[in-house]
Amino acid sequence: MDYKIFRRINQLAGRYSVLDMLMILVSNKVRYLFAFVLMSMWFRGDSQRKVIRYALISAAFTLLIDMLIKCFYFKPRPFIKHRVGILIPSKMNSAFLSKHTLLATAVSTSIFLHERVIGSVMWVVSLLTGFSRIWVGHHYPSDIIRSLFVGSLTSIIVEKIFGSLKIMNRKTQKCYALIRK
Repeated sequence: MDYKIFRRINQLAGRYSVLDMLMILVSNKVRYLFAFVLMSMWFRGDSQRKVIRYALISAAFTLLIDMLIKCFYFKPRPFIKHRVGILIPSKMNSAFLSKHTLLATAVSTSIFLHERVIGSVMWVVSLLTGFSRIWVGHHYPSDIIRSLFVGSLTSIIVEKIFGSLKIMNRKTQKCYALIRK
């Protein structure tokens, strides 16, 4: 089933040059859009800087998870196992998680948890990134779904852990203030 869905999407590659260029652009360059969004949030003020910190921590943890999984499990990319249309060159490493989609989702979810509008737009871009990775022939749909899940879950966990640390820190500060009085 995974290959059938992959094939239906990937067989469109090479037929529509405008869509091919768009998918290649999204697949290769969307990280610059995420960097631009994070930088613009940085200049919006201190409240936005917390979001950026959480997004970067989430991205780092998702990269760590990706590296750990790739140490123990290898899943061949579609173009290794089958004759498929491939629009751009790719590494021959494991396809179990899509690093592009993983990072885009981690950052998007972190933004979404604080800024719903920007986060929603970035989530759509994350979905488009995953779709583009299938289109260009680098990942199966299941790789993208796993990446969406892991990236989102990591961001939610980071938010819960660091958010609760902030609450604990505020409570500790209040207790300390009471003791000092």
